Formats: sequence, structure tokens, C-alpha cells
Amino acid sequence: MMHAIRRFHRALPAAWLALVAAAALAASGCASSGNSAIPPGTLEPDRFLYERGMEALDNHKWLTAREYLTEVFETYSQSQYRPDAKLGIGDSYLGEGGPAALVSATGQFSEFLQFYPNHPRADYAQFKLGMSHFRQMRGPQRDQAETKSAIQEFETFIARFPNSSLMPDVRQNLRDAKDRLDEHEFDVGLFYYHIGWWPGAIDRFQALLKADPEYTERDQVYYYLGETLLKVGRPAEALPYFAKIVEEFEQSDRLDDAKKRVAELQTTASPAQQ
Repeated sequence: MMHAIRRFHRALPAAWLALVAAAALAASGCASSGNSAIPPGTLEPDRFLYERGMEALDNHKWLTAREYLTEVFETYSQSQYRPDAKLGIGDSYLGEGGPAALVSATGQFSEFLQFYPNHPRADYAQFKLGMSHFRQMRGPQRDQAETKSAIQEFETFIARFPNSSLMPDVRQNLRDAKDRLDEHEFDVGLFYYHIGWWPGAIDRFQALLKADPEYTERDQVYYYLGETLLKVGRPAEALPYFAKIVEEFEQSDRLDDAKKRVAELQTTASPAQQ
């Protein structure tokens, strides 16, 4: 009797191990399907997964959306939903935000344009590629590499998709990106102005206006360029910049000062200079 009991106890761990292994295998199967488990009998599994992914995307469930859409893209190579799933993956990263997610978004939209350069939604991918860089832009005092990348991608959009319905958004974001880069350049010129290095300030302000004559805050550039030219004894060159503030800006915190400068310089100018 005791011999039989000992044999039972020796066999018990093995039986338990078998049960545990079976349970783990079952759990593994459930985990692999995760949120993307397809109901038995589904006639269009790729469509099922795509629609669930887009629903999650609309509800800002970024990880869930990626699970569904990644399965569409990686499993159903001939699916009509595959390109849109790729865009959805990129949108999930863009929506999630954060440095790592934005880098991933950049990769997703870049890959879409490589895989589907002539797809009807290529303009959307190009726009979102620009936005992926745009969202990573740093302050004007910091490195402007992402700002320059955003400008490049938006300019590529304008060249490739001139008739896209997304054009107004692209132009606005391009303007904002250029303003960020211009603000960086302006701050350098302003630093030179405050330390009294007039040649450096003049060169920086003039270069900014030449590179981007549509800079939104160009009234500030006009003003400080005019003031710098006055400090080096070049009033005839300064006058047109103050006049530009009056001519181009109905509202500016430099408008009253510019009007005074124009009046002063016109009064003191010789007939030949006028």
C-alpha cells in the first residue's frame, strides 16, 4: 500500500506540469489573438480587423488601433485595406505623441510613400510626414533640424500635389514652420543688436528678409534693422524699413515708433535724399 502511495506522489508533479503546460499553451493562443481575435465564420477578416482598428483610432485608443491595423498590414498582403491600415498605424503614433511615437510616425508615413508613391492618398501621407516633423519642432533657441525637415516635406507636398484639398493646411503649417526658423534667425540678430555688434546684426536681419520676405513678424525685423542702420550713421538706408512698417502693418507694436522715425528722417533728410 505504501509503495503505491509513493508511486502516486512521484507521478503527481509530472501530471501537474502537463496541466500547466497545456494551460500556458492555451493562454499563449489567446494572447496571440489579443484584441484582433476574428469571430469564426467571418467572411472578410481583413475588413473586420480594419474597421475595428479605425474605430479604436477614432476613440484615441492608440495601442489597440495599432494591434488591429498592424495585423491587417502584415497578414493580408493582398487586402484592399492594407494601404489605409498603414496610414492608420502612422496616425496612431502621431495621435499618441511623445518623442518615440513621433519618430515612429515619421517612419510609417515615409514607408507608405515608398510602398505606394502613386496611391490616391499619397498626398495625405506626405502631409502627415510633414506633420510628424512639425510636431517635433523645438523652440527658436534650440536646434532647428526638425523645423527644416518639416519645411522640406511641406514644400515637397506643394510641388507634388498642387491640387490636393489638403493644400490650405499644408500652407498654414509651412508658414508656421518658416516662422519658427525665422524667429531663430531673428533672435541671433537681436542678440548682436543688444551687444552692439552692428555689422553682425545688419547682416543677420538683411539675410532673414532676403530668405523669407513673408516672415509674419517682419515688422520687428524692419524696426531693428532700421535702428541698427541709424546707429552706424546710415539714415537714408534706415528710412525705407520704418516706412515698410507703416505701409504693410495696420497693427504692430512698432507702428507708432515707426511713424515717428519716418517723420524725423523725412524732416532731416536733404532734398537730394528725399
